[in-house]
Amino acid sequence: MRVLPFPLLALYASVAFAQAPAAPDVPLTALPYTPGLDVSAMDRNVDPCEDFYQYSCGGWMRNNPLPGDQSAWSVYAKVAQDNQRYLWGILASLAEQQAGRSENQQKIGDYFAACMDESAIEARGAAPLQTYLAKIAALPSKQELPVLLASLHKELSAAILLSFGAGQDLADASQTIAFTGIANAGLPDRDYYLKTDQRSKDMRRQYVAHVARSLQLAGVAPAAAQRQAAAILQLETALAKASLTRVEQRDPYKQFHKMDRKGLQQLTPSFAWDAYLSAMGQASLDTFNVSQPAYLKALDRQLQKLPLDGIKAYLAWQTTRVLSPYLARAFDEESFSFYKKTLLGIPQQQPRWKRCVQQVDQQLGEALGQEFVARAFSPELKAQVQHMTKKIEEAMAQDLEELTWMGSDTKARAREKLHAVANKIGYPDKWRDYSNYAVVRSDYAANVINGAAFETRRQMGKIGKPLDRGEWDMTPPTVNAYYNAQMNDINFPAGILQPPLYDAKMDAAPNYGNTGGTIGHELIHGFDDEGRQFDAKGDLKDWWGKKDAAAFNQRTQCITDQYKQYTVVDNIKINSKLTLGEDAADLGGLLLAWMAWKSDMAGMALQNRDGLTPEQRFFVGYAQWTCETQRPERLRVNAATDPHSPGKYRVNGVVVNMPEFAKAFACKPGQAMVKPAGKVCRVW
Repeated sequence: MRVLPFPLLALYASVAFAQAPAAPDVPLTALPYTPGLDVSAMDRNVDPCEDFYQYSCGGWMRNNPLPGDQSAWSVYAKVAQDNQRYLWGILASLAEQQAGRSENQQKIGDYFAACMDESAIEARGAAPLQTYLAKIAALPSKQELPVLLASLHKELSAAILLSFGAGQDLADASQTIAFTGIANAGLPDRDYYLKTDQRSKDMRRQYVAHVARSLQLAGVAPAAAQRQAAAILQLETALAKASLTRVEQRDPYKQFHKMDRKGLQQLTPSFAWDAYLSAMGQASLDTFNVSQPAYLKALDRQLQKLPLDGIKAYLAWQTTRVLSPYLARAFDEESFSFYKKTLLGIPQQQPRWKRCVQQVDQQLGEALGQEFVARAFSPELKAQVQHMTKKIEEAMAQDLEELTWMGSDTKARAREKLHAVANKIGYPDKWRDYSNYAVVRSDYAANVINGAAFETRRQMGKIGKPLDRGEWDMTPPTVNAYYNAQMNDINFPAGILQPPLYDAKMDAAPNYGNTGGTIGHELIHGFDDEGRQFDAKGDLKDWWGKKDAAAFNQRTQCITDQYKQYTVVDNIKINSKLTLGEDAADLGGLLLAWMAWKSDMAGMALQNRDGLTPEQRFFVGYAQWTCETQRPERLRVNAATDPHSPGKYRVNGVVVNMPEFAKAFACKPGQAMVKPAGKVCRVW
């Protein structure tokens, strides 16, 4: 995945940076144009052989100060905001229009109108939350917990205490089975609960204060709220100790524990799975993948130990946390104050229109995506990207044939997997049906809850069924891309195929460097340290010869050793075992893009432009996709949670391993962007 998408309750960040004014509160009627290679974004006072990232992006960072409502600002983020302002125009028009709307247009228009109606939201106050708090307060005993928990899971689509959903069987990717695992805790990672440095202790103290304030807003007396908040931290800390680290979660075998209902019940003797599954509408299920058995065992121990009132307090807190952004201003501001301002430092809440566009995209994304695609993604553009994808896959096939470290049998399996990759460009072939999702113009929180319940029903409906290989995990307006190891597909939403990321007006060199690098990046994910463990069908299966696997590990160790030297912020180094997959995909993807570009342009007379050779334009085009500024708070969270390296190292860390770069810029041995020949990392 090129960048991380932000989830519903995402974490954002900030500190002392020059602040740009918020995006103009005016919707767009057309997407703005920025060239795929922007010479104004460069800093030509910098020697590209010493710091290529600064050379390519210095002007961009100078000209694009960090907005006050953002934790980070980047070319991707700016494209995403342009898309949002364009979608704002579409949604505002559909919200105003009363007649002649299709069913989907009615839903997204009325949802947006309800979200924008702050006076109605304020008038409802905490009423949507109180409905759930009353259910929790009425819990008569621990024995009734499974039924209540199922109700919360179904209606809020929230992983409280544990998660339960649908996923592809790791042993047979053609089938969808039930998955259960860890919950969403209140802090972003297990390390936030377990690290003993002063910064971590201070953050836990502020978290407890936030939980207490939230519980008070929900009606708990101050002294009781303080006691409950402290107990909540203790519970989440105990569960964090039993959870896998981020690096451990990258090993699919560590999360592959298939069992029947009897085996599942043995993990949690005090939690009645029969009652929970019946309440979830899954009474007949007898096949599960338990992603983290140790977590469920720890959860059971805590449920046995906790008094009933302690369990109720935890359920009340998590329900309040989930719903707060959709309630009256006091709840919304308290959620913002901790999760965005305290935890990551953003000084300003995002404008209402932006949050509402994001929410429509979150819950009705394919209905909104239809409107975006109809206006901003032509068949010609799709054909151009399909051609580029084909050329990059041809380059991968050629690369496989030329590898000297891989034996013939493993090469045959690799070719099989490569040829089985499905390419999804722009949008789904079949749009999602939202007919069973009720949207009303008068009640924002009800729409959010209805959307969560709709998604739960959709996920539950997959269990026990053959896989739908046409499904997407991102919406069409999304500025991102991904590879799915079990689907064995690469996915490029229409949102990422807009200028400057893909510029149909631009010469091929920067397009291959930028979008071509992205396509190559996602393709390489099928063959990185995690993706390579899945076969052509998407099954978790070892298809590697022992010598080939050892050679692969030796080559990826070179990348791990390189990136662990880089500093993220303060004295925090990159956790290169966490970022290995993305770092390897950045390098391999750009190598494939280079090969594909050279093949596609073979025999053509290419011209210099803007004082840059075609080869230089290829590399600057690549670098400018990741021009960015991040707040220190955001960098600290990312260092613990994000499998991507900071943008500077996604550029400089790649080009130092490409002799093609050194040749393009006439770099000399000993310069920062030139590695000695024997130290160059290369896997693919």
